[in-house]
Amino acid sequence: MDEASFLAGYDPRDYPAVAVTVDVVALTIRDGRLCVLLVERGAQPFAGRRALPGGFARDEPLDAAAIRELSEETGLTPGEGHLERVHLEQLKTYGDPGRDPRMRVVSVAYLAFAPSLPEPTAGSDAARAYWVPVEEATDLAFDHDEVLADGLERARSKLEYTPSATAFVGTEFTIGELRQVYAAVWGEELHAGNFHRKVLSVPGFVESTGETTARGGERGGPKAKLYRAGDARLLHPALLRPTREDRVR
Repeated sequence: MDEASFLAGYDPRDYPAVAVTVDVVALTIRDGRLCVLLVERGAQPFAGRRALPGGFARDEPLDAAAIRELSEETGLTPGEGHLERVHLEQLKTYGDPGRDPRMRVVSVAYLAFAPSLPEPTAGSDAARAYWVPVEEATDLAFDHDEVLADGLERARSKLEYTPSATAFVGTEFTIGELRQVYAAVWGEELHAGNFHRKVLSVPGFVESTGETTARGGERGGPKAKLYRAGDARLLHPALLRPTREDRVR
């Protein structure tokens, strides 16, 4: 049998139905705290429960579905300059048979982060959308507690080996502002002097703009130097998270 004949007689109803969704772990830093975007589900299943933004994939690439869901369920639109600053990458695929009570649903999760994202506006099947500090984001619908935990670990580890932290700040930033990103994402206070030396010792991590700023500094004190992201794709040496031994020293 040739392919055309095979496809002419093929009936997908002979097999169990499977749907594909996308879920987005969207992170930003608000008031010095790492926050995740959650929606309150407005429809069953899990009506009234908090969940990550997401939904069923349509006739579109999965990356486009993730961007669409992030836009539709939050009010962040490409034309307003918000989504252009969002770092988006595929995180993991979740496909346990019982993860969705409706049917077999395979979800492709995405990790997204950006600086200073605004208050969201819920849409689609969400009743509300809001930013929640990650330590308060618990008891989520579906398997989203697991998805969020995986997204947090990915974000925390990426800050060790890649310049991803620069996606949480503006195009120009101080080393102190970059340190605040690491402190918020890792949940660790970092020694200012040690962090400053480590950052400047990594080739291509940041580059000086030649400008200074008074923001974040003490009144009457020296102005802080401004930096921009360099051209490095990997950090060598890496900026490793503090170990337990580091914390007790």
